[in-house]
Amino acid sequence: MSSFQSFFALMPQTMFQLPDLHLSDNAQLVLSVGTCLAVAGVFARARRRKSERDLPLPPSPPTWRLGGHFLPHRHSSLTIARWIDEYGPLITIRLKLEKIVIIGRYKAAVDIMENQGKLTADRPRMIAAGEMFSGGMGIGFAHWGDRFRRMRRALHTHLQPKAAVAYQPLQMSHAKDAVLGILDDSHGDFQKHVLTYAATTIMKIAYGKTTSTSATDPSVVEIRHFAKTVSAVVRPGAYLVDSIPWLKHLPWYGRDLKRGFERTKKLNLGQLNRVREQMQSDVDIGPSFMRYILENRHLYGLSDTEMAYLGGSFFAAGSETTSASICTVLMAAACFPEEQARVQAELDAVIGRHRAPTFTDQQSLPGLQAFISESLRWRPPMPTGAMPHRTTQDIIWENYCIPAGTTIFGNHWAISRDPDAYPEPDAFKPQRWIDQQGCLRDDLTFFPYGFGRRVCPGQHVAQRSVFINSLLIFWAFQLTLDPTKPLDDMGMMIGQGSENSCAIRFETRIPATELRLMMHNYPDGNAL
Repeated sequence: MSSFQSFFALMPQTMFQLPDLHLSDNAQLVLSVGTCLAVAGVFARARRRKSERDLPLPPSPPTWRLGGHFLPHRHSSLTIARWIDEYGPLITIRLKLEKIVIIGRYKAAVDIMENQGKLTADRPRMIAAGEMFSGGMGIGFAHWGDRFRRMRRALHTHLQPKAAVAYQPLQMSHAKDAVLGILDDSHGDFQKHVLTYAATTIMKIAYGKTTSTSATDPSVVEIRHFAKTVSAVVRPGAYLVDSIPWLKHLPWYGRDLKRGFERTKKLNLGQLNRVREQMQSDVDIGPSFMRYILENRHLYGLSDTEMAYLGGSFFAAGSETTSASICTVLMAAACFPEEQARVQAELDAVIGRHRAPTFTDQQSLPGLQAFISESLRWRPPMPTGAMPHRTTQDIIWENYCIPAGTTIFGNHWAISRDPDAYPEPDAFKPQRWIDQQGCLRDDLTFFPYGFGRRVCPGQHVAQRSVFINSLLIFWAFQLTLDPTKPLDDMGMMIGQGSENSCAIRFETRIPATELRLMMHNYPDGNAL
């Protein structure tokens, strides 16, 4: 039986029976032919769409598991990278009932995630993380559309490049406090001081909080716990409900997710209400993101819960990624002393040791900026790429087709190991970011803050935080690994489940009393 015969055989017979309209034989004939041609046109269009999708999905590593491919809880990106090496730049994996395309090479990431960003800006439905744990309120899980654009626009007012420059004095002030903290605790837990920097800075920007904030502040601990939980919940295959949606409606299923939503909602609304109460008092609390949103809520049409979650996402994403990035740069300095020495030689030549450096020195320090870029490539803060994207149209790339509605990940770890983009990818080579004129290359990049239209809106603030902390600490201290403590050089990456994975000793490069005096005289930018 031909394709057309099969098509017509499957149609209900009444579809082609004409109503009794008392038409002439010629009219009946014309109408019959027209109907057949219309149906044939529909079938032809369906056949044409199908032929355009005759290209296969990217190759899939073999698996005999009914649940699909196995990804270990820790360092799943190493497994992905091995598959990318074997099967090509794009691979398809199956997790339960879903097929997911993973991008693992630089050119493919640019072509698909950046150049076709409009087609990959959506999110797949994430029931466990986006609906049950976040109550549909998190901007990170929001589908591309009007609501997402309103939330994104609100964030953009405080995080765009021009706004990010205004936070530099604040960042310098808190980076100075981090240096003083390390100075008083040179053989202690440097991560604690970095976390305190990130928490204090973001709390001020997000909520205008000027009281003492540290890594042990209860609200900070709770929000960081929320961020880590999201990393675990969003992991593909973590919850069966993402493959079997009706489980969401069972009262006994996902109680931990539902309790997490209630705790987080209470915390976020508490922060919003605190700012609202301060605004109604006679105390000048200064500017903040949450104050701006409350004063201009009519511009964005957001509910209290949506505003509260927007502020919570602002803090959680900013503090976690920023602290992980700074710690990664410091760890790289301790792991590669020769490269650290190159950067410090540049600092001595440009700045000297008679004054403390500031943001005004940034353009004169390509070596430091290259070191930061290489550190975040060498150990990406979010190796899996964190958040999935969803295609809204078919995407053709080389000889493959990624159909509309497919979940895709840009795997940062595998991309960072692309030998075509980053020769000798496992080597730590900051010089790869410098051109022959000694300037930063403009033809090479990496994606620590995400892809395309879903790139992290706080990237400009985060980049400045990483820079100023790296600058001050490299200028003030010589960093060495503590040989008495174990080293897990992959433990800084978010979602890897390793705490205190690197112990560093900090020795001052100038006399401690002189350093302390210069830090006390360093610009104070607490008042925005």
